[in-house]
Amino acid sequence: MSQDMLMLLVEGLGETFYMVAVSSLVSALLGIPLGVILVITGKGHIKENLLFNQTLGAIVNAARSTPFIILMVAIIPFTRIIVGTSIGTNAAIVPLTIAAIPFLARVVESAIKEVDAGLIEAAQSMGASPSQIILKVLIPEAMPSIVLGITLTVISLIGYSAMAGAIGGGGLGDLAIRYGYQRFRADVMLATVIILIAMVQIVQSSGDYFAHKLNKR
Repeated sequence: MSQDMLMLLVEGLGETFYMVAVSSLVSALLGIPLGVILVITGKGHIKENLLFNQTLGAIVNAARSTPFIILMVAIIPFTRIIVGTSIGTNAAIVPLTIAAIPFLARVVESAIKEVDAGLIEAAQSMGASPSQIILKVLIPEAMPSIVLGITLTVISLIGYSAMAGAIGGGGLGDLAIRYGYQRFRADVMLATVIILIAMVQIVQSSGDYFAHKLNKR
């Protein structure tokens, strides 16, 4: 493999890392609170509001059920409004984030629902406010599962980022399409696959490590 191709691989890796890092951060900032809201507004919980919960749940389900490649195309006008273009790494971050938020929200919802109801009742009996229950009981107790959920989301985003490259999103996916597929460069295709696998392994190992450290059980 030539020096120029190695430089392109490094550049593609940098673009993929940038897309995944930014979309992961934004989706965590929005997806975790959304997951909490889905739980606490559910039946019998601390801020029960069934109509709101069902409406929000329907929106989340609709967003989750849309295939990513269709989502990317469907929100091109919105992407242009946000970043001024529909091509490139910055443009790819918008659909990546929108795809990840509902996914992470459902994972967080499932994690928080695993928290022992007795802990919530104990906090309520001691006069804890809803915000205190969320910040001092629900999230801390569910944190190991939330970390694993974030790990799963990041891994999904790595796969989505490669898909984004197929329609001008940049990164390793774009490199694999333009050089590996269109120019019949098997070495480039193999290199991108190996790099993506390595990224997934690193993310999974890191997530497992931190989840284990946070697990008090």
